[in-house]
Amino acid sequence: MGTYVITVARGFGSGGKNIAIAAGKKLGIPVYYSQIAKMASEWSGLSESLFNKTDEKLRGGLFSKLKSMPSDDHICSPADSKFTSDDNLFKIQAHVIKELAENESCIIIGKCANHILRHNKNTASVYIEAPRRHCLAVIMDEFGCSEEEAALMIKKTDKYRADYYHYYTSGKVWTDPVAYDITLNSGRLSDEQCTDMIIDLIKRKNFI
Repeated sequence: MGTYVITVARGFGSGGKNIAIAAGKKLGIPVYYSQIAKMASEWSGLSESLFNKTDEKLRGGLFSKLKSMPSDDHICSPADSKFTSDDNLFKIQAHVIKELAENESCIIIGKCANHILRHNKNTASVYIEAPRRHCLAVIMDEFGCSEEEAALMIKKTDKYRADYYHYYTSGKVWTDPVAYDITLNSGRLSDEQCTDMIIDLIKRKNFI
């Protein structure tokens, strides 16, 4: 068998990150999320903090316009004034994600990875979500905050993830189930059940 990639998109508070990590442990493959920024930094020579500032979020004027990024994937050179632009930072991360998909089996969380790798036959895409009451409970427990604070965190985080996805996928909807192979409700399924279903998916796609 060749290499394969599992992309995991997740609603805030759904536990999607933990499920992805659990799946990686069971499969014996690495899970990439925050590491993407470091790898993009090493590849480009740009500060890792630049990539962290645009981690699944839009900055400045992009929020007001919410137009789509130009569809070409050309990465600007260091001599170009747009080398540190948000669009170019996204393209650099997309390059890293494509390199990972080509060279090793792994799980990639967020980063529009399902869209970036949409033409790759060795990719399985998963979206994990849960009812608001479940997400509230998870966030309140994890951050020790009130229900009101948790609700605000969920609203803000899901909003900037949705805007980011919309912008960098030419207007596509982050939560559209058609963009994924499967959608899992972690409010009805345990983390272990979600993990097993992800593994079952890649078995059915004959990746392992």
